[in-house]
Amino acid sequence: MKYRRLGKTELNVSVIGIGTWQFGGEWGMQFNQDEVDAILDKGQECGINLIDTAECYGDHLSESFIGDYMSRRKREDWIVATKFGHHFHERFTRTDVFDAEDVLKQLDASLKALKTDYIDLYQFHSGPDHVFDNDKLWTMLDKQVEAGKVRHLGTSIGSNDNLHQTDASSKVNSKVIQVVYNRLDRVPENRVFPSCERQDLGVLARVPLASGFLSGKYKPGAQFDANDVRHRKDAEVVRRNLEEVERIRRDEVPAGVDMAQWALAWCLKNPIVSSVIPGCKNPEQVVSNAGAADLVE
Repeated sequence: MKYRRLGKTELNVSVIGIGTWQFGGEWGMQFNQDEVDAILDKGQECGINLIDTAECYGDHLSESFIGDYMSRRKREDWIVATKFGHHFHERFTRTDVFDAEDVLKQLDASLKALKTDYIDLYQFHSGPDHVFDNDKLWTMLDKQVEAGKVRHLGTSIGSNDNLHQTDASSKVNSKVIQVVYNRLDRVPENRVFPSCERQDLGVLARVPLASGFLSGKYKPGAQFDANDVRHRKDAEVVRRNLEEVERIRRDEVPAGVDMAQWALAWCLKNPIVSSVIPGCKNPEQVVSNAGAADLVE
């Protein structure tokens, strides 16, 4: 495994992290604690130290799986990133709640679920600009940093071209930007990444496999069932993505190289990216994801 500095946080994160949206049940499968334990144990065995989760991956469900795991392991072995701003109701149904009083309750609920007394990175989660521009919210969060409940603040931008929230990071003491970035979606390179570089912000690249399109598993014409998150995408977008992936596989991926590993390493070839946070369904996928570090210079 290789490690990079997460911007001005000074945390050293594994270049491959573990995304845990799937633990909340919205990937069309339900996890149990033993399955989560096996995934996280394999991650640690591979040198991974970063877990990314959120309050609304289930109703703190993903956090609870992670907390149960960490309660039986060394907490200091992991850098835990979670998020705030939503109440989960059912699959793909959430409401935005970003007022300071409620976010404080969300923080305490996350700490309880994670069975920890501190969160390494607490991220504003895909909220609109008008709720981001709330001094009361960030003043409250700064107090939680001072109290030791949170080590660092970050922003998971909903639009991967949200320059407003990125540019305002230093003002609100947000030290990390999480953004969609992959070979099919390079928009952050234009404005967001230069802003991150100017401010020495850490960058976490989410959806690095483009919701599985870059996994190498799917050919043009592939169909996704109703329980698959890709089924919710526009059919024409899916068709174009599958055709572009086939072209990338043919023209860009070296012979004999696993496409998913290549796609993760592609993100990391950009030095602004501190870590990629792909999801995974089993320990075998963790091993495959971790292997992408070998392709990074």
